[in-house]
Amino acid sequence: MTAAAENPLVLVEDVTKIYHRGAPDEVRAIRGISMTVSRGEVLVLEGPSGSGKTSLLTIIGCMSRPTSGQVLVGDRRVSRLSETALTSVRRSTFGFIFQQLHLIPDLSVKDNVMLPLYPTGMPVAEMDERVDRVLSAMRLEHRRTARAGRISGGEQQRTAIARALVTEPTIVIADEPTAHLDSELSAELLKILAELNGAGTTIIIATHDPRVMEHTVVSRRLVVRDGLIVEEAQP
Repeated sequence: MTAAAENPLVLVEDVTKIYHRGAPDEVRAIRGISMTVSRGEVLVLEGPSGSGKTSLLTIIGCMSRPTSGQVLVGDRRVSRLSETALTSVRRSTFGFIFQQLHLIPDLSVKDNVMLPLYPTGMPVAEMDERVDRVLSAMRLEHRRTARAGRISGGEQQRTAIARALVTEPTIVIADEPTAHLDSELSAELLKILAELNGAGTTIIIATHDPRVMEHTVVSRRLVVRDGLIVEEAQP
């Protein structure tokens, strides 16, 4: 283990993930992966579709549990937490940027961004302040009341990022974030991610897009194939 990873923010130890275990359509998505994520780094999981990188992201992000192995986030062994505790860690630690943006088109930009805050019990005034802050950072304050389904593709992308950031996450997880973006919007997204990282946010990206893998913001790349990490590369 490198010096930078001696006290990792995320520790994955011999994790497997099997879907439909014991059934004829059983899928071994992850076959025994161990890895770390250091605080403040931008880690790329690269590999083709079906390689297991999205399954690995969902386990790291506390959206699913490993079939075997363990995951630590900070000093918490999250793979063995109750569902309630796991949900709490997910809400307080992670922000998610999905390949499909999952915006609610008939809600305003403000309401879409505010959605992750409702379960926290935060006072409405504080929620409004948080939303205004991230909309300003994403240059969306003029779109606050616009319906999400009626703004441009770039503005929708920034709305999804604002929603991921409104909880002030320690780690941002992005799954194929440039998959449906043209070169201009991809460059804008990568610029935003670089700014977030500059402010101290740890970022984990799953992608097979060379524009992401070769970007200067990337600290480290792990190549995932057939449910295994087959290579570690510095950009």
